[in-house]
Amino acid sequence: MDEATVQAGTDFDHDLVIVGGGPAGCSAGIFTARYGLDTVIFDRGRSSLQRLAHLENYPGFPAGIDIETFYDLLHDHAETAGCTIVPDLVETIEQDRSGFAIEPQDGEHVTARRVIAATRYDAEYMRGLGDDEAMFETYEHDGEEHERFDREYPEMDGTTPVDGLYIASPSEEADAQVIIAAGRGGRVATQLIRNVRLEDEGFWEEVVDHHRDWVFLEEGYGDDDWEGKVRKHFRETIPENSDHSNAKLDLLEDQHVAEKLSQLMSREEQDERRTEGQRALATRLDDDVLRAELESRELLGAGAVADGNSGD
Repeated sequence: MDEATVQAGTDFDHDLVIVGGGPAGCSAGIFTARYGLDTVIFDRGRSSLQRLAHLENYPGFPAGIDIETFYDLLHDHAETAGCTIVPDLVETIEQDRSGFAIEPQDGEHVTARRVIAATRYDAEYMRGLGDDEAMFETYEHDGEEHERFDREYPEMDGTTPVDGLYIASPSEEADAQVIIAAGRGGRVATQLIRNVRLEDEGFWEEVVDHHRDWVFLEEGYGDDDWEGKVRKHFRETIPENSDHSNAKLDLLEDQHVAEKLSQLMSREEQDERRTEGQRALATRLDDDVLRAELESRELLGAGAVADGNSGD
């Protein structure tokens, strides 16, 4: 690959590439795409999740959920959030001073400012990104020496000695359970977003630490002077040693206020989102199961009416 593929100051194809489309990768992508980062997930369908027979300990599914449906829901959610999912295997990643060049097995290479590794078993594609002796460790098995990724290489927040490289998996944190892997992906993504706000956008810690991917009912937060209070708080947190121009501060203030306003939701929109969420789940239900459940409800309803009329 041409060493000039990724150069300082050039534009990238994407803000972020995530390698791995399982629970960790999709969870990370949902957060980053919702923040507005152009996020691509490379997934060849080799997630360890697909080795399970049935998922029974993920909250929200009282009787468990079959793996195919859960995997489809993961990808649906990531795509709805704004991610692009590419069914391809990443073979190598090369780094330049300002970003990464990602080489997939079948498709064209792409560039990205940041990368999140989220593949539980294989980390070979990261060789050469940093100090291989620090990234990989030697172990003995059946009298022979082998190498594997050192799970202590990333920090707890997913950051690494390689600028722009984050690792959600493999990691020292136990990620054998799906819920923990998903949580790990979300944690790494929120740290990445924090760094984007500090390093790229120019915010400072007191503002950055107030960022949350939440929505609220506007009747509880959106009073007539709410925007004014947000602006006042923003101005009060500006560091005394800030080197931003007044024009830059005005832009950051407007961005901050717009983000806060986007978190407010009306009752009407809340009802619409509820219906939309239910429909999205319904599209993944088996037709025969759904039909049987509806018929069962109708029979129960008819029985209730009959019981109520029995004493007339």
